Amino acid sequence: MKALRRDLQLVVKNLKSLTEKAEKIAKRLDEVANVLPAEKPTARTGKKTAAKKKRSTTATDTVLSIIKKRKKGIGTAGLKEKTNLDTITIRNIIFRLKKQGKIQAKNRGVYVVV
Repeated sequence: MKALRRDLQLVVKNLKSLTEKAEKIAKRLDEVANVLPAEKPTARTGKKTAAKKKRSTTATDTVLSIIKKRKKGIGTAGLKEKTNLDTITIRNIIFRLKKQGKIQAKNRGVYVVV
């Protein structure tokens, strides 16, 4: 019974020392929190503003603008000359524009805006 009492007194003593150490750590954390600047909460209005993006002109836009400038139409050779694009690229762009209904073939190889 005496051994049990001694063990319980030792446990109580250790718990008291641990409690004191925990309190010291809590005080230090409070001091550190006071030293660091507090983050300011940002006011949110609920609306998100979209960032304006500069739209770069694509090859399709370039070809379409060149075709728009020509009332009588322009052929693939003329487009190749004006844009410095590959023939296959120009063919693909023309195919895409025709599929979208933005241009049509006036004659064979000559394209005009619809």
